[in-house]
Amino acid sequence: MASIPSHGLRHLSTTRCSFQFHFHKFRSSTSLAASPSSTTSHDDSQRAEQHDPPSSNGFSSKSQSYFPKRGQTLELVCESLAFKGKGLCKVSDTGFVVMCDRVLPGERFVGRVTRRKGNYAEVTKLETLSPHWDLVDAPCEYASYCGGCKTQNLSYEAQLRYKEQQVHELLTHVGKFSQKELEFHIVMKPIVPCEIQFHYRNKMEFSFGSKRWVPKDALKEKQEGDEINALGLHAPGFFDKVLNVDKCLLQSGPANQVLASVQECWRDPLLGLSPYDVHSHKGFLKHLMLRTGRDVNTGLPELMVNFVTSSYKPELLMPLVEKFSDIPEVVSVVNNINSSVGNTSVGEEEHVLYGKSSIRESLRGLTFQISANSFFQTNTHQAEVLYRLIEECAGLKGDGSEIVLDLFCGTGTIGLTLAKRARHVYGYEVVPQAIKDACLNAELNSICNATFVQGDLNKIDQNFGNNFPKPDIIISDPNRPGMHMKLIKFLLKIKTPRIVYVSCNPATCARDLDYLCHGVVEEGIKGCYTLKSLQPVDMFPHTPHIECVCLLELTPDSQMGS
Repeated sequence: MASIPSHGLRHLSTTRCSFQFHFHKFRSSTSLAASPSSTTSHDDSQRAEQHDPPSSNGFSSKSQSYFPKRGQTLELVCESLAFKGKGLCKVSDTGFVVMCDRVLPGERFVGRVTRRKGNYAEVTKLETLSPHWDLVDAPCEYASYCGGCKTQNLSYEAQLRYKEQQVHELLTHVGKFSQKELEFHIVMKPIVPCEIQFHYRNKMEFSFGSKRWVPKDALKEKQEGDEINALGLHAPGFFDKVLNVDKCLLQSGPANQVLASVQECWRDPLLGLSPYDVHSHKGFLKHLMLRTGRDVNTGLPELMVNFVTSSYKPELLMPLVEKFSDIPEVVSVVNNINSSVGNTSVGEEEHVLYGKSSIRESLRGLTFQISANSFFQTNTHQAEVLYRLIEECAGLKGDGSEIVLDLFCGTGTIGLTLAKRARHVYGYEVVPQAIKDACLNAELNSICNATFVQGDLNKIDQNFGNNFPKPDIIISDPNRPGMHMKLIKFLLKIKTPRIVYVSCNPATCARDLDYLCHGVVEEGIKGCYTLKSLQPVDMFPHTPHIECVCLLELTPDSQMGS
């Protein structure tokens, strides 16, 4: 999806905004600024350093106490998890807020200040002094190093509790919803857990690299002559270093079999294979993508293997294909060619090396065809739950009388699941391939009352809305940046009775809900919707990601004026 342009949209600094609550909560008797505009500037803090002598704990007695220096070492206790899974801590005796990755609530640790951002700082954990609350043993050997499963050693019940808390705080302090508006069990619902907490991902992408990343505590085990090439996941904070991974507990068993087979032989010098180097732009192998689907007739899993390479040399890949082609679940092996210097997994051309060109999956009674570069919900099992909630919120009468507008429709999965109860579904999406897949999926399921249009919803003009009837229900499922102000204005102008907002980013979701319900003062725009329900859904256990399904209804006075 295209990124949102800066013009016309009041951007949300998710980091700062999500911290506002904590600044109010933790500040000491000395005033700590509650908004970015009133915070002490870097120059002010430097002047404070010159006039305020430091105390024994490294801080001065006045305002400088809120500004620890870069490189300073602090003993901290994690108070809670903030959005994106970072631990929120406060400096003892001062209340100054610091953020630290890979710490969990209740954990006491030593950290070093790496960045200072006015009214908060970032620290890096050096040593754990005492473990966090709800400690469990992480079953994955890479959990401490991989950037994916940050909370695997936190009990699942605690993960849910903190995710729910994050959504509530963002709604309150970014969305500006009062406690009365939310009334927890009436508007904001308890988070829906995921029944399957491992092996739930139907797609994983691994990278080949010429620089293997080894964690510091494992360096002593590294022997001279060890392989420097790696196949795995990018090390956190590095685009050019790869953590070698032999098994991932989030993907299916057959996918792990394929990964193990490739790991076993791809470094063999006789095969003449080389990993792509992002600095020299030389090398052949870029990515290994594994997608798991399901045979709609037998219900058995079927696996697609996608090699992304810098050029088309199938003879180099065939020894690898022969290695795992006898795994029964492997029904498709494709080769995407990406000759650009960029390291994206989407190719300019695609070739089938073995089996068929796509796999299938069923969702809400429909069949979807999935190609190597198709978008599909990553957690199929939980997508069933998510789509059921969307369908319930949409509240279609079922008599075939209603028009549904599906914004950011992707490959049409949401709109197509609603089409059987609607008069017509109109879907809009910026990615051309996604629109092609949506049309194919409609044909595959014999759905004739769905129209899919390619277009950038960030660049709509005054004519948007002229090519379809006024919708009775709007589904909006934007990517992480949320909705552009142009689209917000369109929604407030058209005044559809119901909007179902599906979000993968609760921070931008809270911002957009504020616009739709409370208006945009600086734009002179009045809100005209009431938030009737917000349902958090845990789509990705052990990660900081949170999905939300929100139902908005037009306020009665707005209905009278429309």
